[in-house]
Amino acid sequence: MHVRVVDRFNRPIDNVRQDEFKVFENSTPQTIQFVSKEEVPITYGLVVDNSGSIRNQINQVIEAAKTIVSSNKPGDETFVVRFISSDEIKIMQDYTADKAALDDALDDMFVEGGQTAVIDAAYLSAEHAAERRKGETDQDKRRRALILVTDGEDRASFYKQEQLFDALKEEDVQIYVIGFVNELDKERGFISKSKRQKAVDLLDRMAKETGGRTFYPNSLSELPQIAQDITKDLRTQYVISYVPTTKARPGEFRPVRVAVADAPGRDKRIAVTRPGYTAKGDAAQPPPNQSPPTVRRQ
Repeated sequence: MHVRVVDRFNRPIDNVRQDEFKVFENSTPQTIQFVSKEEVPITYGLVVDNSGSIRNQINQVIEAAKTIVSSNKPGDETFVVRFISSDEIKIMQDYTADKAALDDALDDMFVEGGQTAVIDAAYLSAEHAAERRKGETDQDKRRRALILVTDGEDRASFYKQEQLFDALKEEDVQIYVIGFVNELDKERGFISKSKRQKAVDLLDRMAKETGGRTFYPNSLSELPQIAQDITKDLRTQYVISYVPTTKARPGEFRPVRVAVADAPGRDKRIAVTRPGYTAKGDAAQPPPNQSPPTVRRQ
């Protein structure tokens, strides 16, 4: 499992020893086999909202995405997804280490109208990352992530939130979010949440349940630093290996908690990881007479 360790200011900490970690599964202490901070290749998807609500930010978003791509190291691979509605989720560039090809795919993005399908885009992109994982050997373990850029307002997804989160519990994919929520209506109804709060709740949950992180820029000038922070986060992580004391049944959810000792001098250290996993079971089935959306290719 992948674990980030941060201080109370959310700054990465990279000097934690194995004996300072504790892992609990189903509230039961587990025996840690090893802890590694060795840098491993990263596979990630840049999943970018191209709906009209991102019109004012799209050029800066593309440049921020290029900043992330420019930090790729040998062995890293990236794919690029452009999305609007459920029938407009397109892989602009599939897995590649070619930075020029990735930049070209980002330059090909453009804004158009449509009913934004944030949940479908996250679901299908995570599924695409999982498909790649099936061909891995134990010697080719990679860190996997999605970097989702959106305002978070889901208008017409095929999949429901719970279907998305059930699927994410089966996949070891972290989601990092750059959320442009400030222009969403913050006025709430008599009993309903505001559009902005609904978006924040959805995006925060995506990050929390996958061990990722959310960023909500107040100005476009923050994007270069956010891009650097995401890159640093992905590379400053620990891999903790353990064998559960009892085997989970297919489809069973197992809560997992990682604790880390405070630093000498009592400085607070916080372990950030996914809150658990679901043992592989049956995939979510679409309702009768409905076809789920599919990701298209450029």
